[in-house]
Amino acid sequence: MKYVEFTDEEVKKFHRVISDNIKRIRKEKKITQLDLALTIGHKSMSTIGKIEAGLEDKHYNVEQLYKLAKALDINICEFFTSSKE
Repeated sequence: MKYVEFTDEEVKKFHRVISDNIKRIRKEKKITQLDLALTIGHKSMSTIGKIEAGLEDKHYNVEQLYKLAKALDINICEFFTSSKE
């Protein structure tokens, strides 16, 4: 297997694509940050708000992505596709 390097910027861009997609889908379905947060087991919308705003270098983990996909009733793969492709 070939060794592959990843830049910090590349990883940040990947996280941004995911959070932008979740935000877009959430808004298309007219779901608030608070409602989505509560649905996936959070007590407030602060984590979702910070991720959507790109603050504090926060991003979703795999379990959260799974729960978000179920809550939004979509295939989890939709989170990873850049709308700019």
